[in-house]
This record gives sequence, structure tokens and C-alpha cells, in this order.
Amino acid sequence: MQKDGYLATNSLLLNAVVVARAYGELDQNKKLFPDSLNQVTLSEIKVSEWLQSADDFVKEVVKRGNIIIIYSPFLRAIAADLESKLAESALLHCQVADMRSFAHGRHLWLANRAADCAILALTDPSMPDLWPYMKSILPSEVPTFTMHTRESAPLDLIVGLVAQMHLVAKIAKELNIDPAKPVVPQFGRDLYYTDIQKLVPVPNNLDDLEHSKYAVLGARWPSTLRQGFMRRKLEAYKMALERQEFKVIVFDYDGTLCSSQRKDVPPTESVRKELIRLAEAGIIIGIASGRGGSIRENLSILLPQTLWSRFRLGLYNCGLISNIDISQQEGGETSEFLSHAMRIVGNLKAFGVPIYDIRLTQPYQVSVRFQEGINTESMWFVLADALRTAGLDFSKMMLSKHSIDILAGNVSKSRLIAEIIQEFKVKPHQILTMGDQGAWPGNDSTLLEHRYSLSVDVPSRRIDRGWNLAPPHKRDVDATLWYLERLSITDKESFYLHLDYEREEIGLRL
Repeated sequence: MQKDGYLATNSLLLNAVVVARAYGELDQNKKLFPDSLNQVTLSEIKVSEWLQSADDFVKEVVKRGNIIIIYSPFLRAIAADLESKLAESALLHCQVADMRSFAHGRHLWLANRAADCAILALTDPSMPDLWPYMKSILPSEVPTFTMHTRESAPLDLIVGLVAQMHLVAKIAKELNIDPAKPVVPQFGRDLYYTDIQKLVPVPNNLDDLEHSKYAVLGARWPSTLRQGFMRRKLEAYKMALERQEFKVIVFDYDGTLCSSQRKDVPPTESVRKELIRLAEAGIIIGIASGRGGSIRENLSILLPQTLWSRFRLGLYNCGLISNIDISQQEGGETSEFLSHAMRIVGNLKAFGVPIYDIRLTQPYQVSVRFQEGINTESMWFVLADALRTAGLDFSKMMLSKHSIDILAGNVSKSRLIAEIIQEFKVKPHQILTMGDQGAWPGNDSTLLEHRYSLSVDVPSRRIDRGWNLAPPHKRDVDATLWYLERLSITDKESFYLHLDYEREEIGLRL
């Protein structure tokens, strides 16, 4: 690939092709593109022929200095990129409008400033009659030109991108400007290298913290009469957290201690250091996950063996409670419920539901993972309805960002809390829990129902616990680290949490 210029056309085209091919794989369309762009056309003519027919239009556009780009809704991406290139290279003043809403005032430009206007219409077969009709009634002194694609499939969008890139080059040549190497003034460089972190304050308004709780409750437009109630609950919870002395912290794994993805990835070095800091201070650390022995393997590599005794693992959504140094026998007697659920999910996969993997771990759970790009949350309803139709209880189906776990009746992440209370003789209020999916059917909903609990993403729906108190621009592992950096360890094998927002020094990355 050739080196990019100012407008990054090569990178854009490469990314567009990669994304289109990825979606083609999901659609099982292996032959999405021909071997060369020379083999594709805009409707019935080659791109080179279309460009040649644009000579007179380009001269008129350059003379007027203004272009109005109207587009079929399926071709919005082409219009957006064309506007970006013309505007960012200062070639023309641009307006962009959906063809269906052009009459909402923008037509007055043609009435009052016809000498300054030219129209480029991006059309496809979805609306065959609209543009011809519009063109027939527009003022004749306004020059128009049409880009008509064969369809609105990914290939057609990419051909449209290529065509408009060449059109930009043609306009630039008419203006005697090289858009790939503009003369950038000093103030432009100063703007580009502005340190946003120093000029944009970090959001630390309590309203932002309330918003996540309102959102999970479905209150997108909360009542102004009740906002005082939510604020008092938030402040009371924050105060209670900061006053409480903790001896145990229980984490979710995926999305909390490490990134949530299909592949098993160990925690980062920053997380490892925080875990060691806590364990060396005598804090008991629980880790609850839908995964199995791979967590034990990761931690045995990451952590010094002298600290292993401070950790308790809840594997398979805490169906199996384990230590790092002891590999308990996995498996057990067959669960009829899980066997039935396994057959139901297998039938869905055979029917064409985009399921990537089905893993049965008796007697704890059935874990279902989906093909890349599939929204796991929407698939939860598909599986839940299949279990409901078969007369099975779907309330034990837990949702994570990368999988859906169907749990046996006695399996719950709250089991790890109960085991730690019994083994280490600590009180429930001395335990802090942390997870990313706090609202049922999220797989941390039982974990964040604990009295003292924090979310790193989706909070619990309970008002008195399970809040997300991290800054809005911190999510998942970043939010976990933000919390951990605010733990003050005592000399009594305990810690306090101080949510000091003034210590936040990293601004929004814009």
C-alpha cells in the first residue's frame, strides 16, 4: 500500500475493505469482491468513464465554490467521506443532506443563491424515481451531477468511495491544489498538538454517577422531582463505603481483572501489581468467574507462590470453589437440567443460530459462545425463549460480554462469598465485591447484590448497592484500577476505600 497523504485515502480504503470482508464472513459470502477494482462499475459505466463525464460539472463547482451533496440513505458513508475530504482540504464549502429531507429548508439556497450552488446526487436503486423528479423541478441554472451505484452492498459503497476520491482529485487539479500536501499554518499545527488533557476538565460531577443507575433502571429522562432522592442515596452509599473497614475483596474476572473476550487473556501487569499489593498486606482475595482451570493456571504464573494462600477461586460461576495450588477434580454427577439445556442449544446451532461453541461442564453449567460480531445480549432472549418453550427455568441464564452461561440450580457467584465468610471467619460487611455486569441477567448480578459492591460498567438495579462510582470515561479494567488505586491498606490486614475524585489526573482522550 502506498504511503498516505493528508487525507489518508489509502488507509480509509484498506479499512473499508477489511470491515466489508469481515461482515462478508459473517454472512458467509466468501466472494465479496473481484480481484481488482478495475472490474467493478458504477451502475453500468466504469469509474473512469463517470469521471470523464464530470469535467463540465467540476468546472462549474470550482467556479461557484460551493457544493450540496444529497444522498440516498444507504449511501450516507460515501457522502460523509466526500464532505470530509472537500472540507478538510479547503477545496469547497459543502452541505450534506439526506435526499428525502432536502425540502426541509435547504432548497432555499437554490432559490436565493442559485449562482453559488451545485448539486451532486448519490443515488441507488432503492429510490429510483425521487432524484429524477427532484431534478426536473429544480432551477435550471443550478448544475447537477449524479453518482448512481449498482446497489448498496459493501462492494458498491467501496466503489463509491473510490469514485468520490477521484472526483476530489479532479476538483483539486482544477483548483491547482495538492490536497495530499497542504500548506498547514502554524496556528493549525498549534491546534492539532493542543494538550486536551490540560484544557478539558475531568468529569467528576455526581450527576454522571447517578446517570448509570438511572440508565440501568430505564429512566432515561428521570423525574426532576425525584432527583434529590437518588442524589441522597448516592451520597449515603459513598459515605458508607468510605467509612467501612474491609478485609476481603471479591472480583469478577472477565471485564473486571482482564479484558472480556472469547480468548482467555491473563490480567495486565498493572492489575498483577495491585493484586500482589493487596495479598502482601494480608487481604483475602476472591475471584469469581464463569471460566474454569485456566484462571488457576494464569494466576499460578502471575503471582508468587508465597501469596497463593490469600486467594480463593470460584470457577464455573462458583460451582467449584478452588485454591490456586489445589486442582480439585472437575466434573460430577450428570445434571438432567443441563443435559436438556445442552440438547436445546445444540438444536439451535443446527438450525443456523450463530453459535460458535457449546461447552458442557457437569454438574455446573453450559457455556454458549457466539460467532464474532454477534450481540450476546440479543442472543440471551433467543436462548431464554427456547428454554421457556421447553418448560425449563431460564432465570439461571447469566449474560456476560462474551458468553451466556446456563447454570445448575445451586450454582451462584454468591457461593464464593459464603465460603470465604465460613473459612476465614470474617463478617459479611467486611467484604467488598466488584464486577462489570451488575444488572440481571448479568453474570455479576448476585455478586453486586452484596451489601458493599462496586460496578466497573453496568451497575445493579438496587439503589442501595452495586453503584458504578468510577469516572464515566473509566470502564472495565480501567475502572477496576481506578478503584484499586484508592484503597488505603492498614496495618491490621484490612483496607479502606477513599473515592477522592480530586486525585484523578487523566483527562478524557478526545
